[in-house]
Amino acid sequence: MRKIGTDPIFIFRILFGIVTLGASLCVHAQYPNKPVTFIVPFSPGGGTDISARTVAAKLTATWRQSVIVENRAGAGGILGADAVARARPDGYTLLIANVGTQSINPTLYPKLPYNPDTAFAPISLICELPFVLMASPSFAPNSVKELVAFARANPDKVTYASSGLGGSPHLTAELFQLVTGTRLMHVPYKGGGPAMTDLMAGHVNLLFASVLEGSGHIKAGKLKGLAVTHAKRSPALPDVPTIAEAGVKDGESGSWIALLAPAGTSSDLVEKISKDIKDVVSAADVRDKLIAQGAVPQSSTPAELQKLIDADRARYGKIIRDKGLKAE
Repeated sequence: MRKIGTDPIFIFRILFGIVTLGASLCVHAQYPNKPVTFIVPFSPGGGTDISARTVAAKLTATWRQSVIVENRAGAGGILGADAVARARPDGYTLLIANVGTQSINPTLYPKLPYNPDTAFAPISLICELPFVLMASPSFAPNSVKELVAFARANPDKVTYASSGLGGSPHLTAELFQLVTGTRLMHVPYKGGGPAMTDLMAGHVNLLFASVLEGSGHIKAGKLKGLAVTHAKRSPALPDVPTIAEAGVKDGESGSWIALLAPAGTSSDLVEKISKDIKDVVSAADVRDKLIAQGAVPQSSTPAELQKLIDADRARYGKIIRDKGLKAE
């Protein structure tokens, strides 16, 4: 029987492990050594896209490699998410995801081209995107309290627009009705732009949209800001109360933006990217830009991000099932 210390097979395995580990660490230390692509599964100009570009620009400077933002819109974010799910797990194709792609679509759509439970490796949260409840200037109520009283007295008469059936603005409105005991009339649009236009024109009464999309119109006096759906007031709309301050308990909602990788990406690489995202999001210039956009800068560990995805999937999934909502 050979002694372990002199067993050539044992020595070979030890040396092979050292070489493999060294090669892995070397590769990760050099990452990235070519351009990285962020796939945004939505059209340019929305809150998810704008925040992604802010972070990508800073990462380009940090990594000294281009971080390219590529928009692949379609099917509520499914087309872009599927492209990342099928990509090589090498850290060079990453997904800019939000609450819709990760926590709503798995329940809203009966079948996805990928398994939402196993297709992605969470990296880090980037920011939260609170919504603001806006009213048309011609709508009589000027506060959430007045709105709730009016809606209770006129069930199914108050109309609210959304960017589409089953999206996070729609589900935020459904949550609002649930916690306030009101019944509103849903008017879905094909995107947030047309919904916002009709709100300003007075064709619909209400709209939940991101602070990024709504703050300019509120400041210009074109819309009335009734409440933001975050636990804290938005620096972009400091005079608009939170939903809790407006008298609605458990009404916090909205979206968030996060970075995910294809499943199979090494944990070492995920941890490295996660750390770099944390550094970028905490940088003063990036924080200022995100806050000015109406976002709340917020990084996380991969485990914390997965916990958020799961919690929101359970929360919104219940609303989707209880209301019998189906994708358009």
